[in-house]
Amino acid sequence: MRLTFLGTGSAMPTGHRAQSGYLVESDGDALLIDCGSGVLNALARTDRGYEGVDTVLLTHHHLDHVSDLDVLLKARWLAGETDLTIAGPPGTRSLVDDLLSVHEYMQDRLDLTLRDVDGPVSLAGFDVEHRETRHSMQCFAYRVTPAAGGPTIAFSGDSEAFTDLVEFADGVAVFVHDCSFPDDVDVSNHPTPAALGDALAGADADIGRVYLTHLYPHTEGRHEEMLSSLGEAYDGDVRFAEDGLSITVDER
Repeated sequence: MRLTFLGTGSAMPTGHRAQSGYLVESDGDALLIDCGSGVLNALARTDRGYEGVDTVLLTHHHLDHVSDLDVLLKARWLAGETDLTIAGPPGTRSLVDDLLSVHEYMQDRLDLTLRDVDGPVSLAGFDVEHRETRHSMQCFAYRVTPAAGGPTIAFSGDSEAFTDLVEFADGVAVFVHDCSFPDDVDVSNHPTPAALGDALAGADADIGRVYLTHLYPHTEGRHEEMLSSLGEAYDGDVRFAEDGLSITVDER
């Protein structure tokens, strides 16, 4: 199983991080999680490319998680790949319908399957479970496991840190978690490292490696400081994600 970080940034561009996007691959299957600005270019740089990904799973509908969706629609149409499934929280169907209403010439160009996630789902060869996070709009965290068996990866989506969310990731090999700001930024709807460290330490959960993502410009040059703060409460393996990082995920 392979995880590629296509975009580890946020709604405020830094010039070297795309907005949110992650590619999960296993035995020929591929799932794109979120599709923010810059993700399509990052996906095009992978061996699979946008031609090889026919399923997108959205954590939520904020611009920095969906702004390359219509770009992906057109690119796949031009490449002759007309099948595409887009799934996400309730309202995902309406979101895509509204995008197509703005770009009328794209209507009926693709064979779209639109799914509002309301329980466990099977997507692109993966079994997916969800739970709601604590964010400024409805947002889902996901557990993603190959249907044929294998390791599980969890994605927090955008969220404050809380123990129930960490426990949702119990047993995963990799947990990709929002850590948008350093401790001296007064923020809601996202965690700081101290808050995330407390949640990770306070949860009854066995978690493999944690990757920090959704990084605002405020975090630049402060990674060691942030890891030290998080590590005051939690002694697990925690690293910063970077655009283009591609890792093999093994069973725990």
